[in-house]
Amino acid sequence: MTVSYRYQNIARSRIATFDIFAVGLSKHHINAMLEFDVTESRSRLRDLRKKGVNISFNAWLLKVIGSVLKMHPEAAAYLYSRKKLIIFNDINVSMLVEKKINETKVPIPIVIERVNEKSALEISRVIEQAKSQELQTGDIVLEKQSGFFERLYYHLPGFTRRFIWRLLLNRPKTAFKMMGNVAVTSVGVMGRINGWFIHKSVHPISFGIGSVLKKPVVIDNEIKIREMLNMTILVDHDVIDGAPMVRFLDDLTNYIETGKGINDMMPGR
Repeated sequence: MTVSYRYQNIARSRIATFDIFAVGLSKHHINAMLEFDVTESRSRLRDLRKKGVNISFNAWLLKVIGSVLKMHPEAAAYLYSRKKLIIFNDINVSMLVEKKINETKVPIPIVIERVNEKSALEISRVIEQAKSQELQTGDIVLEKQSGFFERLYYHLPGFTRRFIWRLLLNRPKTAFKMMGNVAVTSVGVMGRINGWFIHKSVHPISFGIGSVLKKPVVIDNEIKIREMLNMTILVDHDVIDGAPMVRFLDDLTNYIETGKGINDMMPGR
């Protein structure tokens, strides 16, 4: 019997994903699986687009995440030692942008710096620029040409690569410079998924943004159809306890569901 098969090369950027998953398993993350009613916020964003201000929903979400984390900076802190945290003044977000390499779509990382200071429009422009940027041969990250050591990483054996990640995480200042203090993965833009996905991360806090689906919700004892966003949040329990984590999630919910800051972007204001 003849067996039919073919080989397919794995994109080099995927190797880092394997290592992040392996190292992330050792982190003491708490998984929060949440639903947000984004009916009001998405309606306001659509009104903005009609007035000529084109801001993506994901860009606005990044702005909200940056603003709320600025209020609760310990949620994005790194563990410096057994007795200390290191809290950075800026919120730098690592996210993935899907690019086509050799006819195959692969996720390429980008770090958006100072999300807490940027406007949603500026964040939207950074994301669009990253999507349109051409990759050079050998590049593995966007916005800069890969150096010799970054390219060498992909030729090292697995245990050496994972050792490098652990070494990096033990040096929070270096880790922050290279990958920020927040990670965001958005699969909702790639398809409609009725559920949550549990991702892994080496960041102190990370967000897995799912799909926005219309669902029946009880409001004032009436069933109404609302736009609901599924989101998974991983929070490092080594850097934040349960009570402050709940306060962070409560403020995040309030900002997302009320469309915080969208009205301020209206033309003429």
